Amino acid sequence: MTAEFLSDAALDGLPHGFFTRRGGVSSGSFASLNCSLSGRDDPDAVARNRALAMEAIGIAPAALSSTVQVHGPVVAQVTAPIPPDARPQADAMVTDRPGLALGIITADCGPILFADRAAGVVGAAHAGWRGAVGGVLEATIAAMEALGAQRRNIAAVVGPCIRQPSYEVGPDMRDAALAQSAEAARFFAPGQREDRWQFDLAGYCAARLRAAGAGLVSVVAADTLVEEDRFFSYRRNTLRGGGPIGHQLSAIALPA
Repeated sequence: MTAEFLSDAALDGLPHGFFTRRGGVSSGSFASLNCSLSGRDDPDAVARNRALAMEAIGIAPAALSSTVQVHGPVVAQVTAPIPPDARPQADAMVTDRPGLALGIITADCGPILFADRAAGVVGAAHAGWRGAVGGVLEATIAAMEALGAQRRNIAAVVGPCIRQPSYEVGPDMRDAALAQSAEAARFFAPGQREDRWQFDLAGYCAARLRAAGAGLVSVVAADTLVEEDRFFSYRRNTLRGGGPIGHQLSAIALPA
């Protein structure tokens, strides 16, 4: 059994992966590579799935760290593996320690992986619209700089997330983005319903990364809502009435 993942040329040479929902051991609505520690899946199955993911990118399973994600801008600096029962509340992580894997959990939000190879610093961030508007991407770059990275040398990749044709939002969300910058208007297209908008989350994240000075920004072409056989999607699940749902993992590490 092999955990399926997508990679990006911008991060070539670094153990990393944007994992899909394929190649795990969970069943039912969690089938099959559910990596969330906060859901209702069998904990043993989740542990096995996370181990399979790490094995797929050549990292020791015990080296994977993650956080309790709260849609905010807090960044955790990781110096040793974080035990699952000691996860801090944060939506991003950075490290300069070889062999430590930083893992982000998503089911429509944007997973962003960062690396400055020259400085030996990597990062990972969870960016839904609240986190992106709140500055989690810029905070991650700043935390990498504190470890010796240089913005112009940072490669940042926006992984599989809900894309604009699938992502209808209300005026409150658009107003929040525009209150910060009027330039955000270009990431909203008229929705199919009155007073609704289609939001380009991936494009918005990529633009903020470029504005923050990241030297190389890439976007993985995938829509988590549309590609049901490959990705978990919170929005798709909600449209169908809700219930338990799995989440996919995205992770990066410096070579051990």
